[in-house]
Amino acid sequence: MHEMSLCEGIVQVIEDQAKEQNYKSVVKVWLEIGALAGVEIEALRFGFDVVTKGSVAEDAELEIIKVEGTGWCMPCEKSVFVAERFDACPDCGSYQIQITSGDEMRIKELEVK
Repeated sequence: MHEMSLCEGIVQVIEDQAKEQNYKSVVKVWLEIGALAGVEIEALRFGFDVVTKGSVAEDAELEIIKVEGTGWCMPCEKSVFVAERFDACPDCGSYQIQITSGDEMRIKELEVK
């Protein structure tokens, strides 16, 4: 379950920023997670609740913003939606797709006190 280590990394970033920006607690965390990032959302939510205990993000609300997967189809020369990695182009059936979004995970925003 790599979601727990992802949560530990998120909390480390939040703790580092709390020291740098001098805030005492986090009320809400917005995470952008791409459809192709390979993250199990429910496992991440569980891990977040566990890992934030005793941190500035304890009791913080976790808001997930899902980012659709898109890629550039080389034969079609256009952007297409991609539901899963290594899917074929929905228009031409080619597998020559370069992923352009949907594989990221990042902290988008924090609400702090």
